[in-house]
Amino acid sequence: MTIIAAILYIVTFLAGFSMLFLHSLHMFQQNSYKPNVQRKWLKEHAGDMTGRSLAFLLSIPLLLFGGLPGLFAACALNLLTAWGNRPREARIPLKLTKRVVRMMVTAGVVTGAFLAAVFLLQNLLTHDNLLLSVAVPLFGVLAPEIVLLSNFMNRPVEKAVSRHFYREAEKKLESMPELKVVGITGSYGKTSVKHYLYKLLSAKYNVLMTPGNYNTTLGVVITVREHLKATHEIFLCEMGARNVGDIKEICDLVHPDYGVITSIGPQHLESFQTIENVVKTKFELADALPEDGIAFLNYDNEYIRRRETGKTSVTYGAEYPGCDYRAYDISVSSKGTSFKMKDGSGKAWEFSTKLLGAHNVTNIAGAIAVANRLGVSMEALTMQVRRLEGVEHRLQLIKSPRGLIIDDAYNSNPSGAKAALDVLKQFDGIRILLTPGMVELGEKQYEYNKIFGTQAAGAADFIILVGEKQAKPIKDGALEAGFDPDKLFVVNGLKEGLSRADGIHAGSASKVILLENDLPDNYL
Repeated sequence: MTIIAAILYIVTFLAGFSMLFLHSLHMFQQNSYKPNVQRKWLKEHAGDMTGRSLAFLLSIPLLLFGGLPGLFAACALNLLTAWGNRPREARIPLKLTKRVVRMMVTAGVVTGAFLAAVFLLQNLLTHDNLLLSVAVPLFGVLAPEIVLLSNFMNRPVEKAVSRHFYREAEKKLESMPELKVVGITGSYGKTSVKHYLYKLLSAKYNVLMTPGNYNTTLGVVITVREHLKATHEIFLCEMGARNVGDIKEICDLVHPDYGVITSIGPQHLESFQTIENVVKTKFELADALPEDGIAFLNYDNEYIRRRETGKTSVTYGAEYPGCDYRAYDISVSSKGTSFKMKDGSGKAWEFSTKLLGAHNVTNIAGAIAVANRLGVSMEALTMQVRRLEGVEHRLQLIKSPRGLIIDDAYNSNPSGAKAALDVLKQFDGIRILLTPGMVELGEKQYEYNKIFGTQAAGAADFIILVGEKQAKPIKDGALEAGFDPDKLFVVNGLKEGLSRADGIHAGSASKVILLENDLPDNYL
């Protein structure tokens, strides 16, 4: 192999390798940079990943026995690999964070060192093409492993960076002893409660909340470092968890004065393993409260009712009769929701909101309970509740040319999915459910998705399921409940699903499309 031919091959190889590496890196980012989760994902998608790298293996015999035509064919296969792994439109695209850039640089150094070693050994030892023809394509197949290797090599740097940022956030919080910190956690409902509480408290206080889904320790650190000001009086800190100890880790940083536990249910069971671990983790927030702290507990939730906190507690809900803040006389329609609530003196107050769904009343009740205990009058709260806006992608109403869309695409869980279907039933017209189902439910995943399918059969006129892998249990549940199989479709992606919805003939009736969950690319 001449120098020019070798360079041509290496250039095309790097094109294919880079695209396969970027695809694997994208999935690693969606898997939260967790090596164990990534390895499980690679195992579950072994067939797909083999197909993505197969051209590298096919190039070995071409390089060994094909002469110059074989080399050109191998180059073509490299370009085919690059084309097959090119970045496509994704639900959540790869974010070029500083961590990702550091991993790319490390992988570049590893790849460069490997190629240099191959050329050096080939020239010193073999003087033929054997090493280049075999070792380089095999290295290409290992692109997903190079992602994990780069992450491992960068661990000392990442830990040092995280420690530095953590200490900066810690010092900033220590410099603000008057700041009141409200921790908010739960299997579901925590983001909605955070947004509602922010609106209610802002009538009286200067409030900061963690933005978006910044609910990990790193997300809280970023929020404190970049957004917390000396003028803030209250910090609403959303706390997410996938493992026991995650909530405690955040509490050790922010030291909450108040804690809200919105719900406990079968969420992230793949990592928690048992519901008992979920309960233990969520109550790490209550455990972290000071002696004069207050835990606000959703007593509609049986898991929460059964757990003692050992701290001062304020309870809220819409179903359990003994709550301190209980919503009652609830009226739900496609135009909004109204309810009543009594204050500590027994006086009844009437609330109305344009938010949809009875389940949202419980979340609003929790926000009212916290805001009222922090000094916002019930009279002021009635006005603020009227002004509440829906949280993006959480039962958000969107008027579009294709019909009315109920966007509940952020996340899905058994309780939230049922609530979304209840909202769908409130609307007239042709009701269409578009969903990939629910994930991270451990051994219960098939069971809960099948139940979801049964519930969907009673709420939707048409069901469109995204992803063959995810569709089966929902399809089984719907068909067993007597749903018309001619009105149930399985598609490959959200865009195809929306196109299928567009093709449903509604006549003079309007269409209402519920988007329930929108899984990232690593699940489909």
